[in-house]
Amino acid sequence: MERMIVVVFDSETKAYEGSRILKQLDTEGSVTVHAEAVIGKNADGTVTVKQSEDDFPVNTVGGTAIGSLIGLLGGPVGLAIGATAGVMAGSFIDLNVAAVDAEYLDDIAATLKAGKFAIVADISEEWITPVDTKMEALGGTVIRTDRRTVEGDQRAREVAELKAEIAQLKAEQAQARADRKAMIQAKIDKLNAKLEARQEEAKKRSAQIRSEAEAKVDALKKKSR
Repeated sequence: MERMIVVVFDSETKAYEGSRILKQLDTEGSVTVHAEAVIGKNADGTVTVKQSEDDFPVNTVGGTAIGSLIGLLGGPVGLAIGATAGVMAGSFIDLNVAAVDAEYLDDIAATLKAGKFAIVADISEEWITPVDTKMEALGGTVIRTDRRTVEGDQRAREVAELKAEIAQLKAEQAQARADRKAMIQAKIDKLNAKLEARQEEAKKRSAQIRSEAEAKVDALKKKSR
């Protein structure tokens, strides 16, 4: 089962040791690590990537699941528990890419305080005992969630809503006075531009998801040889 995990430690040294152990568990076959990084929480609420590895099948930054999660941990949601209602639109996109929910981020925010460090990883595991046993022995707190698939549904709803709004405006335009037709057309043009942008985002994200999935499959094939 694919999961996102965050393991919080009191010291940077323990976080690095936890990262080493996670790689060892991957080598042993207890888990499969798709991407991983060590981060630190700063006094101003931002997050600094202390260590990331490029030898995993998926890079750890730049629009990937854990890259988005790391961004959220230092952004509007990660700054305070209960910030769910105030999340900006961009953060909702990152939530979908990370395939987690705001409640999970609240759980992390309750533990990942300023001055603490954490491992952030995208892994596949059949049971939680190997990771939990090793990390708890180091004094780490493991926070995990199953990755959700909600992005496609949300985008489909957004596109459907935009199309419905455009259709409604076109119907109104057909019955409007001549002096209002141009004003309504301007609104239609604006919505069409927004619709095209959403559809282009969906194409790019679909390609990214396929690339990520293929990289994970290739990595698993190499490990099984």
